[in-house]
Amino acid sequence: MTHPPTPCSCPKGSILLKDHLPKDQFEEVTQRRALEYKKHQARTNSSLSILLLAPSNSPLQYPIQGFTVRPLTPTTIPGLALHAGRKHSYKVFLKVSHGVLSTQDAAEGVKVEGNGESGLVMESMSLVDLNNLLDKVTYTSTIYHIHTGDLAHFLFEGHEAVFPIVIQQPSPPLLYDLGKNISSQVTITTKTFLRYDELKMLVSSIRRFYSDIEIIIADDSFVVEKISGEHIKHYTMPPAQGWFAGRNLAVSQVTTKYLLWVDDDFLFTEETKIEKLVEVMEAVPELDVVGASVTGNQFFFSLLYEEGVDGGCLDRKSKGKFNPLPNFPQCSLASGVVNFFLARTDAVRRVGFDPKLQRVAHSEFFMDGLGSLLVATCSHVSIGHQPKASSRKDKDHNRYNSFRQPAAKDQELKLQLHFFKNHLKCIRYA
Repeated sequence: MTHPPTPCSCPKGSILLKDHLPKDQFEEVTQRRALEYKKHQARTNSSLSILLLAPSNSPLQYPIQGFTVRPLTPTTIPGLALHAGRKHSYKVFLKVSHGVLSTQDAAEGVKVEGNGESGLVMESMSLVDLNNLLDKVTYTSTIYHIHTGDLAHFLFEGHEAVFPIVIQQPSPPLLYDLGKNISSQVTITTKTFLRYDELKMLVSSIRRFYSDIEIIIADDSFVVEKISGEHIKHYTMPPAQGWFAGRNLAVSQVTTKYLLWVDDDFLFTEETKIEKLVEVMEAVPELDVVGASVTGNQFFFSLLYEEGVDGGCLDRKSKGKFNPLPNFPQCSLASGVVNFFLARTDAVRRVGFDPKLQRVAHSEFFMDGLGSLLVATCSHVSIGHQPKASSRKDKDHNRYNSFRQPAAKDQELKLQLHFFKNHLKCIRYA
């Protein structure tokens, strides 16, 4: 089944998101959300989502997994056969919904009806001849769709089998040339706002260990101070656009296979070995994000999500993680990590950062990527954090602090966004 018929259960201590919607807009927003969710289901579900149960003790042989066809392209159905006891005559039926079935010209004594149609009937006194014909049956989809499916029904006497046919347009791979050194493999990305002293200290620490690695800076300060130098790209934005908008800008300019995300007040040290994170990613190609530690401390969390007809239930657990990563005992799988992580550039772009979230954001990227991003956290790589500039009294520092703490309306916006965009009923931050 693609969707449970009952509501999910909110964990104790959850925030009920409906309570954070304006009461005079609740009905209208809920109706719009329901309509949008219905469209989402139509976009993401297909006949391939239907639960299929294999018949017991069936004489029918058929493909149960891995049969994929290109749209509108005749493709032989592999493995079709009938294994039945001795009979006077053998008669099988095949039928589909989104395509047509064809076979070669029948041998003498074999009867075929519906060739080139959605239903195909084959009958023969010879089981060998019938199986030879079944071996040549092709399926051709009659609709163009980049990723959908069909269900084929295969019948003999009182036996019926149903098997899936994946209709998918193949896409060319996106490959990155790793080159010969770390500079051709990784780009360092950061976002800054009114913190040029910290940013300069970060850049200086990077150059101490990586002299020619590319650094991309997204900057939405009110008065821009140009940051220049070899292998530095400084992109400016309209003022105070927010963290996620800046992340999107920085990531959009990356040309390497991997990006390393750092905050502008971090500090590279002898323990900041990017190569070790690349080693993990290259050894486990399924990974999308690998987080490390900040000042020797790991920050990671798990996300437990349960679907529900009236909205999902999400439980974020700090320090929650899953099984260790094979061959890397210092790493474990998790749902989200700290702001110091190495990621596959194409995977990050695929999820993206919602620019509506300006100041209350980080976990939200991993929430949007849940089920899409495979994330790990590792303890053997660390980055430093600059001392807090509490003694500074300059105008930019004071102005930064006024933006640093989000207003109550920012929190409300985030909860309202979870209600609609993520179709959540409740969320717990544990």
